[in-house]
Amino acid sequence: MDGFNDVTGFETLAIHAGQEPDPATGAVVPPIYQVSTYKQDGIGGLRGGYEYSRTANPTRAALEECLAALEGGVRGLAFASGMAAEDTLLRTVCKPGDHVVIPDDAYGGTYRLISKVFKPWGLEYDPVPVASVDAVRAALRPDTKVVWVETPTNPLLGIADLAALAQVAHDAGALLVVDNTFASPYLQRPLALGADVVVHSTTKYLGGHSDVVGGALVVADIELGSRLAFHQNSVGSVGGPFDAWLTLRGIKTLGVRMDRHCANATRIAEFLRRHPKVSSVRYPGLPDDPGHEVAAKQMRAFGGMVSFQLAEGEEAAVRVCENTRLFILGESLGGVESLIEHPARMTHASAAGSPLEVPADLVRLSVGIEDADDLLADLERALG
Repeated sequence: MDGFNDVTGFETLAIHAGQEPDPATGAVVPPIYQVSTYKQDGIGGLRGGYEYSRTANPTRAALEECLAALEGGVRGLAFASGMAAEDTLLRTVCKPGDHVVIPDDAYGGTYRLISKVFKPWGLEYDPVPVASVDAVRAALRPDTKVVWVETPTNPLLGIADLAALAQVAHDAGALLVVDNTFASPYLQRPLALGADVVVHSTTKYLGGHSDVVGGALVVADIELGSRLAFHQNSVGSVGGPFDAWLTLRGIKTLGVRMDRHCANATRIAEFLRRHPKVSSVRYPGLPDDPGHEVAAKQMRAFGGMVSFQLAEGEEAAVRVCENTRLFILGESLGGVESLIEHPARMTHASAAGSPLEVPADLVRLSVGIEDADDLLADLERALG
Protein backbone atom coordinates (compact mmCIF):
# COMPACT_ATOMS: atom_id res chain seq x y z
CA MET A 1 0.00 0.00 0.00
CA ASP A 2 2.72 2.43 -1.01
CA GLY A 3 1.56 5.97 -0.37
CA PHE A 4 -1.19 4.88 2.02
CA ASN A 5 0.83 3.63 4.99
CA ASP A 6 -0.58 6.40 7.19
CA VAL A 7 -4.21 5.73 6.25
CA THR A 8 -6.36 4.18 8.98
CA GLY A 9 -9.95 4.96 7.96
CA PHE A 10 -11.82 1.81 6.94
CA GLU A 11 -13.71 3.34 4.03
CA THR A 12 -10.51 4.92 2.70
CA LEU A 13 -8.69 1.58 2.82
CA ALA A 14 -11.63 -0.16 1.15
CA ILE A 15 -11.37 2.20 -1.81
CA HIS A 16 -7.59 2.60 -2.08
CA ALA A 17 -5.70 -0.36 -0.55
CA GLY A 18 -4.10 -2.34 -3.35
CA GLN A 19 -5.92 -0.17 -5.87
CA GLU A 20 -3.60 2.64 -6.89
CA PRO A 21 -4.26 4.07 -10.37
CA ASP A 22 -2.84 1.91 -13.15
CA PRO A 23 0.70 3.20 -13.93
CA ALA A 24 0.33 2.56 -17.67
CA THR A 25 -2.94 4.39 -18.29
CA GLY A 26 -3.94 6.15 -15.08
CA ALA A 27 -7.11 4.07 -14.82
CA VAL A 28 -8.51 4.56 -11.31
CA VAL A 29 -9.87 0.99 -11.21
CA PRO A 30 -7.38 -1.90 -11.33
CA PRO A 31 -7.55 -3.69 -14.69
CA ILE A 32 -8.88 -7.21 -15.11
CA TYR A 33 -5.76 -9.17 -16.04
CA GLN A 34 -7.58 -11.94 -17.90
CA VAL A 35 -4.39 -13.83 -18.64
CA SER A 36 -2.92 -17.23 -17.85
CA THR A 37 0.79 -16.69 -18.55
CA TYR A 38 3.31 -13.84 -18.75
CA LYS A 39 6.30 -13.01 -21.00
CA GLN A 40 9.60 -13.48 -19.21
CA ASP A 41 12.57 -11.23 -19.84
CA GLY A 42 15.01 -14.08 -20.15
CA ILE A 43 14.76 -17.35 -18.24
CA GLY A 44 13.66 -16.54 -14.71
CA GLY A 45 13.33 -12.85 -15.51
CA LEU A 46 9.83 -12.22 -14.20
CA ARG A 47 8.11 -8.85 -14.44
CA GLY A 48 6.72 -8.10 -11.01
CA GLY A 49 7.05 -11.76 -10.03
CA TYR A 50 4.34 -12.95 -12.42
CA GLU A 51 4.76 -16.15 -14.41
CA TYR A 52 1.46 -18.07 -14.30
CA SER A 53 -1.93 -16.94 -12.97
CA ARG A 54 -2.53 -19.94 -10.73
CA THR A 55 0.50 -18.76 -8.77
CA ALA A 56 -0.14 -15.02 -8.95
CA ASN A 57 -2.30 -12.61 -10.92
CA PRO A 58 -2.23 -8.79 -10.60
CA THR A 59 -6.00 -8.44 -10.15
CA ARG A 60 -6.06 -11.12 -7.47
CA ALA A 61 -3.00 -9.56 -5.84
CA ALA A 62 -4.86 -6.23 -5.59
CA LEU A 63 -7.75 -7.99 -3.84
CA GLU A 64 -5.42 -9.83 -1.48
CA GLU A 65 -3.66 -6.61 -0.51
CA CYS A 66 -6.98 -4.90 0.12
CA LEU A 67 -8.26 -7.79 2.26
CA ALA A 68 -5.12 -7.78 4.38
CA ALA A 69 -5.44 -4.04 4.95
CA LEU A 70 -9.10 -4.25 5.95
CA GLU A 71 -8.50 -7.05 8.46
CA GLY A 72 -5.22 -5.63 9.76
CA GLY A 73 -3.27 -8.72 8.71
CA VAL A 74 0.17 -9.23 7.21
CA ARG A 75 -1.07 -11.26 4.23
CA GLY A 76 -4.34 -11.96 2.48
CA LEU A 77 -5.09 -14.86 0.17
CA ALA A 78 -8.06 -15.05 -2.20
CA PHE A 79 -9.72 -18.32 -3.19
CA ALA A 80 -12.34 -19.67 -5.55
CA SER A 81 -14.83 -20.03 -2.67
CA GLY A 82 -15.06 -19.86 1.09
CA MET A 83 -14.95 -23.65 1.23
CA ALA A 84 -11.75 -23.70 -0.84
CA ALA A 85 -10.22 -21.31 1.68
CA GLU A 86 -11.31 -23.52 4.60
CA ASP A 87 -10.01 -26.68 2.94
CA THR A 88 -6.62 -25.11 2.19
CA LEU A 89 -6.30 -23.80 5.74
CA LEU A 90 -7.09 -27.13 7.41
CA ARG A 91 -4.77 -29.11 5.14
CA THR A 92 -2.00 -26.62 5.87
CA VAL A 93 -2.19 -26.54 9.67
CA CYS A 94 -3.51 -30.04 10.44
CA LYS A 95 -2.49 -33.61 9.72
CA PRO A 96 -4.24 -36.95 10.27
CA GLY A 97 -4.58 -37.61 14.00
CA ASP A 98 -4.95 -33.93 14.93
CA HIS A 99 -8.02 -32.46 16.62
CA VAL A 100 -10.08 -29.32 16.07
CA VAL A 101 -12.83 -27.64 18.07
CA ILE A 102 -15.79 -26.30 16.08
CA PRO A 103 -18.96 -24.41 17.04
CA ASP A 104 -21.95 -26.56 17.91
CA ASP A 105 -24.01 -24.44 15.50
CA ALA A 106 -21.41 -23.96 12.75
CA TYR A 107 -22.26 -23.30 9.13
CA GLY A 108 -23.50 -26.52 7.54
CA GLY A 109 -20.85 -26.44 4.81
CA THR A 110 -18.06 -26.18 7.38
CA TYR A 111 -19.53 -29.09 9.32
CA ARG A 112 -19.86 -31.16 6.14
CA LEU A 113 -16.25 -30.46 5.17
CA ILE A 114 -14.92 -31.46 8.58
CA SER A 115 -17.23 -34.42 9.26
CA LYS A 116 -17.44 -35.91 5.75
CA VAL A 117 -14.08 -34.99 4.19
CA PHE A 118 -11.57 -34.47 6.98
CA LYS A 119 -12.88 -37.03 9.47
CA PRO A 120 -12.23 -39.94 7.02
CA TRP A 121 -8.81 -38.34 6.38
CA GLY A 122 -8.08 -38.75 10.10
CA LEU A 123 -8.94 -35.36 11.62
CA GLU A 124 -10.84 -35.52 14.91
CA TYR A 125 -13.30 -32.83 15.96
CA ASP A 126 -15.64 -31.85 18.77
CA PRO A 127 -18.62 -29.47 18.47
CA VAL A 128 -18.68 -27.05 21.41
CA PRO A 129 -20.80 -24.02 22.37
CA VAL A 130 -18.18 -21.38 21.57
CA ALA A 131 -20.09 -18.77 23.59
CA SER A 132 -18.78 -20.62 26.65
CA VAL A 133 -15.06 -20.07 27.21
CA ASP A 134 -15.08 -22.84 29.83
CA ALA A 135 -16.66 -25.32 27.39
CA VAL A 136 -13.99 -24.56 24.78
CA ARG A 137 -11.23 -24.92 27.37
CA ALA A 138 -12.65 -28.27 28.50
CA ALA A 139 -12.75 -29.57 24.91
CA LEU A 140 -9.07 -28.89 24.21
CA ARG A 141 -6.70 -31.85 23.91
CA PRO A 142 -2.92 -32.12 23.57
CA ASP A 143 -3.41 -32.72 19.85
CA THR A 144 -5.82 -29.79 19.30
CA LYS A 145 -4.44 -27.65 16.50
CA VAL A 146 -7.36 -25.32 15.77
CA VAL A 147 -10.15 -23.65 17.68
CA TRP A 148 -12.62 -22.73 14.94
CA VAL A 149 -15.06 -19.94 15.76
CA GLU A 150 -17.90 -18.17 14.04
CA THR A 151 -19.20 -15.01 15.67
CA PRO A 152 -22.02 -14.39 15.04
CA THR A 153 -22.65 -18.07 14.37
CA ASN A 154 -24.67 -19.38 11.44
CA PRO A 155 -27.66 -19.60 11.83
CA LEU A 156 -28.30 -19.09 15.57
CA LEU A 157 -26.28 -15.85 15.82
CA GLY A 158 -24.38 -16.86 18.92
CA ILE A 159 -21.52 -14.62 20.02
CA ALA A 160 -18.04 -15.75 21.08
CA ASP A 161 -15.61 -13.68 23.14
CA LEU A 162 -12.66 -13.58 20.76
CA ALA A 163 -10.08 -12.11 23.12
CA ALA A 164 -10.84 -14.73 25.78
CA LEU A 165 -10.83 -17.59 23.28
CA ALA A 166 -7.55 -16.41 21.77
CA GLN A 167 -5.94 -16.70 25.20
CA VAL A 168 -7.43 -20.17 25.76
CA ALA A 169 -6.33 -21.43 22.34
CA HIS A 170 -2.82 -20.03 22.59
CA ASP A 171 -2.33 -21.43 26.09
CA ALA A 172 -3.04 -24.85 24.57
CA GLY A 173 -0.73 -24.30 21.60
CA ALA A 174 -3.63 -24.07 19.14
CA LEU A 175 -4.56 -21.50 16.51
CA LEU A 176 -7.71 -19.41 16.83
CA VAL A 177 -9.44 -19.33 13.43
CA VAL A 178 -12.40 -16.96 13.08
CA ASP A 179 -14.97 -17.12 10.31
CA ASN A 180 -15.77 -13.40 10.04
CA THR A 181 -18.24 -13.72 7.16
CA PHE A 182 -21.35 -12.61 9.08
CA ALA A 183 -19.67 -9.56 10.59
CA SER A 184 -17.31 -8.48 7.78
CA PRO A 185 -14.13 -6.56 8.62
CA TYR A 186 -16.19 -3.38 8.81
CA LEU A 187 -17.96 -4.58 11.95
CA GLN A 188 -15.27 -6.77 13.52
CA ARG A 189 -11.51 -7.33 13.23
CA PRO A 190 -10.64 -10.64 14.88
CA LEU A 191 -6.87 -10.37 14.37
CA ALA A 192 -6.82 -7.27 16.58
CA LEU A 193 -8.51 -9.36 19.28
CA GLY A 194 -5.89 -12.11 19.15
CA ALA A 195 -7.06 -14.43 16.35
CA ASP A 196 -4.44 -16.06 14.12
CA VAL A 197 -6.47 -16.50 10.93
CA VAL A 198 -9.63 -14.87 9.58
CA VAL A 199 -11.79 -16.76 7.09
CA HIS A 200 -14.29 -15.17 4.71
CA SER A 201 -16.77 -16.26 2.16
CA THR A 202 -16.23 -13.16 0.03
CA THR A 203 -19.38 -14.21 -1.82
CA LYS A 204 -21.34 -12.61 1.01
CA TYR A 205 -20.93 -9.08 2.40
CA LEU A 206 -17.54 -8.35 0.85
CA GLY A 207 -18.81 -8.96 -2.70
CA GLY A 208 -22.21 -7.76 -1.61
CA HIS A 209 -24.18 -8.08 -4.85
CA SER A 210 -24.87 -11.83 -5.26
CA ASP A 211 -22.87 -11.93 -8.49
CA VAL A 212 -19.57 -13.56 -7.52
CA VAL A 213 -18.34 -16.57 -5.52
CA GLY A 214 -15.07 -16.37 -3.60
CA GLY A 215 -13.25 -16.93 -0.33
CA ALA A 216 -10.35 -15.49 1.61
CA LEU A 217 -7.86 -16.07 4.40
CA VAL A 218 -6.08 -13.25 6.24
CA VAL A 219 -3.29 -14.06 8.68
CA ALA A 220 -1.37 -12.35 11.46
CA ASP A 221 1.86 -14.32 10.92
CA ILE A 222 3.96 -14.00 7.77
CA GLU A 223 5.37 -17.53 8.00
CA LEU A 224 1.88 -19.03 8.18
CA GLY A 225 0.90 -16.84 5.25
CA SER A 226 3.76 -18.29 3.20
CA ARG A 227 2.72 -21.85 4.06
CA LEU A 228 -0.85 -21.12 3.06
CA ALA A 229 0.29 -19.53 -0.21
CA PHE A 230 2.33 -22.65 -1.02
CA HIS A 231 -0.73 -24.85 -0.54
CA GLN A 232 -2.97 -22.40 -2.40
CA ASN A 233 -0.69 -22.60 -5.44
CA SER A 234 -0.08 -26.34 -5.14
CA VAL A 235 -3.76 -27.31 -5.11
CA GLY A 236 -4.87 -24.52 -7.43
CA SER A 237 -7.73 -23.28 -5.27
CA VAL A 238 -7.74 -19.77 -6.73
CA GLY A 239 -10.51 -17.72 -8.26
CA GLY A 240 -10.27 -15.99 -11.60
CA PRO A 241 -9.33 -12.36 -12.20
CA PHE A 242 -12.87 -11.27 -13.04
CA ASP A 243 -14.06 -12.73 -9.72
CA ALA A 244 -11.35 -10.78 -7.93
CA TRP A 245 -12.32 -7.59 -9.78
CA LEU A 246 -16.00 -7.97 -8.88
CA THR A 247 -15.11 -8.55 -5.23
CA LEU A 248 -12.92 -5.45 -5.16
CA ARG A 249 -15.76 -3.45 -6.68
CA GLY A 250 -18.10 -4.68 -3.95
CA ILE A 251 -15.63 -3.90 -1.17
CA LYS A 252 -15.55 -0.21 -2.11
CA THR A 253 -19.07 0.25 -0.75
CA LEU A 254 -18.87 -2.24 2.13
CA GLY A 255 -18.99 0.39 4.88
CA VAL A 256 -22.06 2.24 3.63
CA ARG A 257 -23.84 -1.02 2.82
CA MET A 258 -23.18 -2.49 6.26
CA ASP A 259 -24.55 0.62 7.94
CA ARG A 260 -27.86 0.11 6.13
CA HIS A 261 -27.87 -3.68 6.66
CA CYS A 262 -27.45 -3.12 10.40
CA ALA A 263 -30.06 -0.37 10.65
CA ASN A 264 -32.65 -2.44 8.77
CA ALA A 265 -31.88 -5.60 10.75
CA THR A 266 -32.31 -3.77 14.04
CA ARG A 267 -35.77 -2.55 13.07
CA ILE A 268 -36.80 -6.01 11.88
CA ALA A 269 -35.52 -7.74 15.02
CA GLU A 270 -37.47 -5.31 17.19
CA PHE A 271 -40.60 -5.89 15.11
CA LEU A 272 -40.27 -9.67 15.30
CA ARG A 273 -39.71 -9.59 19.06
CA ARG A 274 -43.14 -7.98 19.47
CA HIS A 275 -44.99 -10.26 17.04
CA PRO A 276 -47.37 -12.77 18.69
CA LYS A 277 -46.52 -15.57 16.22
CA VAL A 278 -42.80 -15.37 16.92
CA SER A 279 -41.55 -17.36 19.91
CA SER A 280 -37.94 -16.13 19.94
CA VAL A 281 -35.62 -13.80 18.03
CA ARG A 282 -31.87 -14.24 17.62
CA TYR A 283 -30.09 -10.92 17.05
CA PRO A 284 -27.10 -9.71 19.08
CA GLY A 285 -28.27 -6.11 18.80
CA LEU A 286 -31.23 -6.75 21.07
CA PRO A 287 -30.37 -5.70 24.65
CA ASP A 288 -31.70 -8.98 26.09
CA ASP A 289 -29.83 -11.20 23.62
CA PRO A 290 -27.38 -13.53 25.47
CA GLY A 291 -24.48 -12.31 23.33
CA HIS A 292 -25.29 -8.62 23.39
CA GLU A 293 -22.71 -7.54 25.95
CA VAL A 294 -19.80 -9.31 24.25
CA ALA A 295 -20.94 -8.24 20.79
CA ALA A 296 -21.14 -4.61 21.91
CA LYS A 297 -17.55 -4.88 23.15
CA GLN A 298 -16.00 -6.34 20.00
CA MET A 299 -18.26 -5.23 17.12
CA ARG A 300 -18.91 -1.81 15.62
CA ALA A 301 -22.58 -2.76 15.10
CA PHE A 302 -24.58 -5.98 15.13
CA GLY A 303 -24.89 -7.09 11.52
CA GLY A 304 -27.58 -7.76 8.97
CA MET A 305 -28.56 -11.33 9.91
CA VAL A 306 -31.66 -12.10 11.98
CA SER A 307 -33.05 -15.53 12.90
CA PHE A 308 -36.37 -16.24 14.58
CA GLN A 309 -38.55 -19.16 15.61
CA LEU A 310 -42.27 -19.59 15.01
CA ALA A 311 -44.57 -20.39 17.90
CA GLU A 312 -46.62 -22.75 15.70
CA GLY A 313 -43.61 -24.85 14.66
CA GLU A 314 -41.93 -26.09 11.52
CA GLU A 315 -44.78 -25.83 9.03
CA ALA A 316 -45.45 -22.25 10.09
CA ALA A 317 -41.78 -21.47 9.50
CA VAL A 318 -41.96 -23.01 6.03
CA ARG A 319 -45.10 -21.01 5.20
CA VAL A 320 -43.44 -17.74 6.16
CA CYS A 321 -40.49 -18.57 3.90
CA GLU A 322 -42.83 -19.29 1.02
CA ASN A 323 -45.09 -16.26 1.46
CA THR A 324 -42.70 -13.31 1.36
CA ARG A 325 -42.33 -11.23 -1.80
CA LEU A 326 -39.43 -8.85 -1.16
CA PHE A 327 -37.53 -11.40 0.93
CA ILE A 328 -36.41 -13.83 -1.77
CA LEU A 329 -36.42 -17.52 -0.87
CA GLY A 330 -32.81 -18.53 -1.40
CA GLU A 331 -29.59 -19.67 0.18
CA SER A 332 -26.54 -17.43 0.71
CA LEU A 333 -26.57 -14.02 2.37
CA GLY A 334 -24.95 -10.62 2.44
CA GLY A 335 -26.27 -9.21 -0.82
CA VAL A 336 -28.07 -5.90 -1.25
CA GLU A 337 -31.33 -7.81 -1.68
CA SER A 338 -33.08 -9.45 1.28
CA LEU A 339 -33.19 -13.25 1.47
CA ILE A 340 -35.18 -15.68 3.59
CA GLU A 341 -34.56 -19.37 4.17
CA HIS A 342 -35.43 -22.39 6.29
CA PRO A 343 -32.02 -23.54 7.57
CA ALA A 344 -33.10 -27.06 8.60
CA ARG A 345 -34.16 -27.86 5.04
CA MET A 346 -31.73 -25.63 3.15
CA THR A 347 -28.28 -24.35 4.25
CA HIS A 348 -28.00 -26.70 7.24
CA ALA A 349 -29.63 -29.84 5.83
CA SER A 350 -26.21 -31.55 6.00
CA ALA A 351 -26.33 -31.18 9.82
CA ALA A 352 -29.61 -33.10 10.19
CA GLY A 353 -29.33 -35.85 12.79
CA SER A 354 -26.01 -34.49 14.10
CA PRO A 355 -25.16 -32.47 17.23
CA LEU A 356 -25.35 -29.40 14.96
CA GLU A 357 -28.95 -29.97 13.85
CA VAL A 358 -30.81 -26.65 13.88
CA PRO A 359 -34.36 -26.10 15.18
CA ALA A 360 -37.01 -27.04 12.63
CA ASP A 361 -39.07 -23.93 13.45
CA LEU A 362 -36.18 -21.56 12.67
CA VAL A 363 -36.22 -18.96 9.88
CA ARG A 364 -33.07 -17.06 8.86
CA LEU A 365 -33.12 -13.62 7.28
CA SER A 366 -30.38 -11.88 5.39
CA VAL A 367 -31.65 -8.32 5.66
CA GLY A 368 -30.82 -6.26 2.59
CA ILE A 369 -30.63 -2.53 2.03
CA GLU A 370 -34.13 -1.95 0.68
CA ASP A 371 -36.52 0.50 2.36
CA ALA A 372 -37.06 -0.84 5.87
CA ASP A 373 -40.78 -0.03 5.86
CA ASP A 374 -41.27 -2.19 2.77
CA LEU A 375 -39.40 -5.08 4.37
CA LEU A 376 -41.45 -4.82 7.55
CA ALA A 377 -44.71 -4.81 5.56
CA ASP A 378 -43.53 -7.90 3.67
CA LEU A 379 -42.85 -9.80 6.88
CA GLU A 380 -46.13 -8.65 8.45
CA ARG A 381 -48.03 -9.98 5.44
CA ALA A 382 -46.13 -13.30 5.43
CA LEU A 383 -46.65 -13.87 9.16
CA GLY A 384 -50.38 -13.33 8.69
